[in-house]
Amino acid sequence: MSLTAGIVGLPNVGKSTLFNAITQAGALSANYPFATIDPNVGIVEVPDQRLHKLTELVKPQKTIPTSFEFTDIAGIVEGASKGEGLGNQFLSHIRQVDAICHVVRCFSDENITHVSGTVDPISDIETINLELILADLETIMKRYPKVEKLAKQKDKEASYEFEVLEKLKNAFENEQPARAIDFTKEQMKYVKQLHLLTIKPILYVANVGEDELLDIEGNENVQKVKEYAANEDAGVIVVCAKVESEIAELEGEEKEEFLEELGIEESGLDQLIRASYDMLGLATYFTAGEKEVRAWTFKKGMTAPQAAGIIHTDFERGFIRAETVSYDDLVNAGSMATARDQGKVRLEGKEYLVQDGDVIHFRFNV
Repeated sequence: MSLTAGIVGLPNVGKSTLFNAITQAGALSANYPFATIDPNVGIVEVPDQRLHKLTELVKPQKTIPTSFEFTDIAGIVEGASKGEGLGNQFLSHIRQVDAICHVVRCFSDENITHVSGTVDPISDIETINLELILADLETIMKRYPKVEKLAKQKDKEASYEFEVLEKLKNAFENEQPARAIDFTKEQMKYVKQLHLLTIKPILYVANVGEDELLDIEGNENVQKVKEYAANEDAGVIVVCAKVESEIAELEGEEKEEFLEELGIEESGLDQLIRASYDMLGLATYFTAGEKEVRAWTFKKGMTAPQAAGIIHTDFERGFIRAETVSYDDLVNAGSMATARDQGKVRLEGKEYLVQDGDVIHFRFNV
């Protein structure tokens, strides 16, 4: 799967520090070597304890995690929608990603100046969101006159589209993103054709100071971000980018000990990867054999043949059936043989919708 999440943020909010932590984590990955597609794209493995458990169970020659891609988006300033600063580059990069991770400064540090002179996370969020809304407004207004004219001529298709454009125009003029609007299934067909920036799912990343990690509830700025996100039905992850850059340099027991010292169970980076993965509607299935145990990313709602095609197009083309057992059933059984004896292994056909955590052996013939 080639879906990617773009990391955005105003200057001095910790965006670059966080992205550097992501690329460092990838570089130090034991099983998935860090890959740079171009200077602003980093690939990291998706943290999944189930993969480790399957490895213990099957004892394969190698274990391969699945991966996820982050893009570091060019910086933004007010007026980006009109081409100010790196505005055009910023907007073009946003168009290329599938979801947005918006890093928001929620820490105070007199040594790090804020672009507007004061720490105000809601103002920061609104600055970027407004630029995206203005860019989207410009997009729909290019189509508006033509569609309006056809709608007045009683063109049925144009009438449907005009209704959608009107809905979007009203929202944008009230500084609301497209993702905050309720569309019918039919209307979404027209919305998708517009390739809007504000229809992309968004995750807010509240960047706090190291001393605030253990008292997130006491951070007023974080609470403001959570309230704002709730109105958009968006998620919020709290991280300390500075700490994440330190964690990214560690592995195995060293990493676990450091997290224990900090009093946190899981790194913010791991939470961010999983939340971004979930935001895009992605899930994981596994293949497990003596040669390798491997995690595969698929889009929720995929059928067994489509999921098989992720491994190789021949698997989809010649699909016969999928021998499937859930992760929980396999682990509880202790082995594939026992799971079979217990009747937990199923033979699924072409209509089967693959579930997160399925352990699958595809049977095919070409």
